[in-house]
Amino acid sequence: MVLEVLNNYQRKKLDETNDEEFYSEPKFVYHLDQNFRQYLSNVYKNEISENSTILDLMSSWDSYLPEDKKYKKVIGHGLNKKELEKNKFFDNYWIQNFNSNQEIPLNNKSVDYCLMVAAWQYLQYPENLTKEIARILSKNGKIIIAFSNRAFWHKAPNIWTSSTEEERVKYVRKVLITNGFNEPKIIKKFTEPALNIFNFLSKDPFYCLIATKE
Repeated sequence: MVLEVLNNYQRKKLDETNDEEFYSEPKFVYHLDQNFRQYLSNVYKNEISENSTILDLMSSWDSYLPEDKKYKKVIGHGLNKKELEKNKFFDNYWIQNFNSNQEIPLNNKSVDYCLMVAAWQYLQYPENLTKEIARILSKNGKIIIAFSNRAFWHKAPNIWTSSTEEERVKYVRKVLITNGFNEPKIIKKFTEPALNIFNFLSKDPFYCLIATKE
């Protein structure tokens, strides 16, 4: 049984047009800075076992996976075919809008790790999707959710845009523990701004929740 965390208002977003329209054109840019990406790859290096099956949900043209690890299989998911085609890690992929349909077309216990990077902030029905992720994860399988303080704000639901960074961590945690996961490990990393010749260049904060299925 899915336990709902959000109310109808919290699920709404400023731009309610179909997400597939917004993502119809590829965006071959990094939405997170190099500092964030490197730290995420280090987390993956520590958390992901060799020869595992990986599912990268709501992904793009890079998965930030360590290149020195061997993977049994890496499955991709997203909304833009050109971006997913360019991702060198994927053995295969599929396209699906999770705000329209949260059912994942994979078998029970068929995935060892599920990754979500800068993605959770766009979910309008995270409870349903979390339950599905728990279903497809193997015994002791993990979900690794990473995000910063960036987003396409008009496509993020009210729960995200109206919350502080700390509240967002608590919100993700609550959805996980009410829908099939154990208490998550939470990583927060803040880097001092770098000084350039013009001003202080801020660096993306790093938030990550890692949870095993119940």
